Amino acid sequence: MDLLDAHLVPAVDGVAFGLLLFVVAAGLSLAFGTAGVLNLSHGMLYAIGAYTGAALSDGTWGGLVLGLAAGTAAACAAGAGLSAATAPLARRGHLAQALLTFGLALIGGDLLIQFFGADELPVRVPEALDSSVTLLGHRYPAYRLCFIVMAVLLAAFGTWVLTRTRMGAAVRAAADDPQMLATTGHSPRAVHTGVLAAAGALAGAAGVLGAPIIGPGPGTSENVLMLSLVVVVLGGLRSLWATLAAAVAVGEVQTLGVSVVPDLAPYLLFAAMAAVLVLRSRFAEPAAAHGPEGPSPDPVARLRRHLATRLRRRPGGAVAGQAGGSAGAAAGSGTGGGSAGSSALLRARNRPEAAGYLPISLPFSFPRPRGAARRAAPLLALLAVLAALPWVLDAYTLSLAGSALALGLLAVSVTVLTGYAGLPTLGQTAPFAVGAYATANLAEAGWTMGPVQIVLSALAAALFSALTGPAVIRARGTTVLMITLAVGELTGAVVNRLKSVTGGADGLVGFPATQALWGGEGMFEESELYTYALVVAAVAVAVTLLVLRSPAGKLLTGTRGAEARMRASGHPVGRYLLVAHICAGALAGVGGSLMVTVQQYLSPADVGFEIAAFALLAAVIGGTTSVIGALMGAGLIVVTRDWVAGSWPGHGPLLLGVLFVAAVYLLPRGLAGLRGGSTPGGPEPGLPRPGEQRPSAPDPTPAGKVSP
Repeated sequence: MDLLDAHLVPAVDGVAFGLLLFVVAAGLSLAFGTAGVLNLSHGMLYAIGAYTGAALSDGTWGGLVLGLAAGTAAACAAGAGLSAATAPLARRGHLAQALLTFGLALIGGDLLIQFFGADELPVRVPEALDSSVTLLGHRYPAYRLCFIVMAVLLAAFGTWVLTRTRMGAAVRAAADDPQMLATTGHSPRAVHTGVLAAAGALAGAAGVLGAPIIGPGPGTSENVLMLSLVVVVLGGLRSLWATLAAAVAVGEVQTLGVSVVPDLAPYLLFAAMAAVLVLRSRFAEPAAAHGPEGPSPDPVARLRRHLATRLRRRPGGAVAGQAGGSAGAAAGSGTGGGSAGSSALLRARNRPEAAGYLPISLPFSFPRPRGAARRAAPLLALLAVLAALPWVLDAYTLSLAGSALALGLLAVSVTVLTGYAGLPTLGQTAPFAVGAYATANLAEAGWTMGPVQIVLSALAAALFSALTGPAVIRARGTTVLMITLAVGELTGAVVNRLKSVTGGADGLVGFPATQALWGGEGMFEESELYTYALVVAAVAVAVTLLVLRSPAGKLLTGTRGAEARMRASGHPVGRYLLVAHICAGALAGVGGSLMVTVQQYLSPADVGFEIAAFALLAAVIGGTTSVIGALMGAGLIVVTRDWVAGSWPGHGPLLLGVLFVAAVYLLPRGLAGLRGGSTPGGPEPGLPRPGEQRPSAPDPTPAGKVSP
């Protein structure tokens, strides 16, 4: 009883905070589960209500009611506008939606700060609620008890609307079978808009009512969004009551958990989120697509035979007659070897798994020298331009170019996972952070040799990716985004708590400078740092391209495009994806090491969620399968964030948000698509449209071609 008495107030606070998260998460669950929109701007809708309610609050009941009406209406209108904004992306999957809504969140957050100011606004509630009551011998704020009652009533009302009314039936039908809904005379598009408007209204109402609990200010929308995502993942999308239970649990961890187990509380939420997602990906996916790897009849030998067959092809593409004869000898007997070979080849095409053929568009042929030179030309041109920058740029701009190279390697690692492995990720900042902090701590310990730092940082990041890889590679689509987001946030929590290694929120600064060569001195000049970064980045990109253009890279591309057929032909798909995850992590670790060397300091903001979103945007700008495009996308982001925003101080998030929106709308296939490529409008690699399984169509990259 003493323990209960000591923690009674935090426990009740947890209920109030959890119910606030429930109201927000209910709207997010509606938007995602019913309208199919992965809305990363939902926290901004909460902020709209919170700022509006705080601005109109004057300590009277009239001010509270007016603020509630105005904030709910404003967020409802923003939700309806979000429906119009995401309509052109209906057939492009959740990745484009996530980037667009994140960009809109950046724009909306900047506009709110410009309109209401950067300071946290005070919120005045009516005098009757601005008091405390006695609760089991403890004084407790009356407003929070009132909020608990209102949230429970809202949960009951929402459940009744969804389950007992014609409107709720239309909403459920729009999620399950929009074509059938259309035959009844209802417009699925109108229902879609109404759902997003209702989701916005819920977020706005939560913002107004929750402003006295979570005051409006910078960072509020991001915090609310992350916690709401945790609630939605834990509670699922099928039941408001399950969402309510998950929200209360999250609220208790955030309040009671901090007082009971303060050392573990920062990790519990995202660890639980990751665990739930991993378990769902293991038990909900079809066994054929995600089952354990079975015995393989030596896929390496099959690959060798396939390579030999393709190398014997004539320039016109016809297979030599000897191949048909040998196939006939293997499949038939006696006379008529040539005709038997043709029949066997036809039967193999009709039943490829039985004959050992791989019926997917895998470009196993080695590129011709002329074609290889033509594909290498853009890379060489980019390298020449980058090498000339020290002679034309000032020191500050040159330092930005070095930071862009570090971010570019992170973007290339995202390209490897998203474009080639089909695993869209929002968590590559985790191995990026491992590499960065490894380099900083190596420098503190006296290991200042650049090549040593690069190798050890890459190994540390690869080991980290090997440990987290099994939790990622079995999932697909949006689940991968959520799992990697949880991994990234868990890493961020460790960074903030492990002060002896990371410096905590203060970061690390003042460590010795890196030496480029043995026996040399530390690099301090911007030109030296940039040249070092350029050499390391060029080597890393060259190795990446060689691997992607090798038979191993072709197998990875085939895994993304036709996973079921790869598994049916005996390939250990899980091993391919795990190796890709480890190699991409090592590449991200090299990028983190470069960032520390160039900046000479390291803070948690350099490895946070925003950087993960920037890296994913850079990969999308490049076209998701173009290494050069990812580098150019990273450069564009750094120029927008640091150089252009420098001429318009205070509006960096607005400019970045505009870049996000423009990239999603104007570059559906990225920069690589400007010179021809896959058909626009299809889903992004690894992200099927809602209701579809992982795509098994052939790889959209033309045979024999890997974008540089």
